[in-house]
Amino acid sequence: MSKYALVTGGSRGIGFGIATALAKEGWNLVINGVRPEESVAGPLEELRAHGVQVGYARGDIGSAEGRQAILEATRAHAGGCINLLVNNAGVAPKVRADLLEMGEESYDWVLDTNLKGPFFLTQAFANEMVAAKKADPSFAAAIVNITSISVTVVSINRGEYCIAKAGLGMMSQLFAARLGTEGIPVYEVRPGVIKTDMTSGVTGKYDKLIEEGLCVQPRWGFPDDVGKAVASLARGDMPYSTGQVIMVDGALTMPRL
Repeated sequence: MSKYALVTGGSRGIGFGIATALAKEGWNLVINGVRPEESVAGPLEELRAHGVQVGYARGDIGSAEGRQAILEATRAHAGGCINLLVNNAGVAPKVRADLLEMGEESYDWVLDTNLKGPFFLTQAFANEMVAAKKADPSFAAAIVNITSISVTVVSINRGEYCIAKAGLGMMSQLFAARLGTEGIPVYEVRPGVIKTDMTSGVTGKYDKLIEEGLCVQPRWGFPDDVGKAVASLARGDMPYSTGQVIMVDGALTMPRL
């Protein structure tokens, strides 16, 4: 039976790394993004080159209308319920403002996209997964939330981002607890400093910090590092670990003396 995964924000950065790792393992994909489909034709074709089916679900997860569009397009592409939901889409503040100066507009935009959107998208797909599993006990489903070391590592010039990611970490545990008896595992993957377009503006800063020992493994993380972790979870390699956090940070957050 064909297995389908929805990867939000899957046309670039960490999301594309995840989508690529899944495609290499035979997952058919639905890729979500906010850009017109013709703008992401290249990445979609790269994924199809792995011999899998790839559809596009355009929509902004930060709005109810956008989430509904994503749901409808995903159902159409997958021909029913998906087997894997990867909540990856997220935004950084447009302006890195000191915590004492952060505005409500930035707070609302980041929280709507990075926390409220994934929560209600997960709620919708979780209901479909539960129904599919009740109809067919052999139906396999899982949810993976991509958070950040910002769940616990403070950045006072992007507080709204940290708050959203911390909330997403708790959301992972909540859904893991609710869906555990339904046989649907929920995992959190927590990346560290990953080289993407989102971090392009701070490359020099992190080059220096990594050189000075920021991470135990002295290099940047890459999207395929995160992709490999998600692919492992999607394979079912950790069947007795629902609700757990998988760190992909080069041991940046490991306490050291």
